[in-house]
Amino acid sequence: MGRRICAVFDIDDTLYLERDYVRSGFEAVGAWAAKWIHVSDFADLCWRRFNAGRRRSIFNEALCESGTQPSAELVSALVEIYRTHRPSIALAADALEALNAISHSASIAVISDGPVSSQSRKAEALGLSSFAATILLTDIFGSEFRKPHPRAFEQIKHSYPASVCVYIADNPLKDFAAPKKLGWMTVRVRRPDGLHYTVENPEITPDREMSDCSGLPEVLAKL
Repeated sequence: MGRRICAVFDIDDTLYLERDYVRSGFEAVGAWAAKWIHVSDFADLCWRRFNAGRRRSIFNEALCESGTQPSAELVSALVEIYRTHRPSIALAADALEALNAISHSASIAVISDGPVSSQSRKAEALGLSSFAATILLTDIFGSEFRKPHPRAFEQIKHSYPASVCVYIADNPLKDFAAPKKLGWMTVRVRRPDGLHYTVENPEITPDREMSDCSGLPEVLAKL
């Protein structure tokens, strides 16, 4: 790599499969439900809905199917358990290999949306601090600063005097608008089992697209 490069990564469905986190969260909630509200199959009820494409009201619907009244307090408690559980997740093998290779010749940082309670635990479970000096969770500024807001990208650019910044992420609806406006290179990781695999954005086209992270070291080496 002839120029100073900062490789900035998203987390979910970029460095691991988000569905693994979802399953881990449902298992944690299910263990609590079995103990405290005596619903032994709550995790399976939630997982079936998720696999059927449900993304909202999963806990409410699962509670109703189990014969339990979904009060606001109960649902809030389940959400808190889900967000604060210690996730059973790991870096995808291709992501681990790419991070190891890139770390020898480029700076690495992370920009990720979502509740700090859950995203910080994901970062810890994935061991991202071993690679990234900065893990920037946009919600620390407030949810209004989530992508595509440029604030996080501007902060990374200010913190790393690199001549080339690259953002590697998965969701074309929100991930690439801000970095492209700042002149960054953008790479879409389009994992076949990723939640945004079929999502398109005709208005914003990433500079590169790949099915996993294995090609990243070669791409960055050519910059």
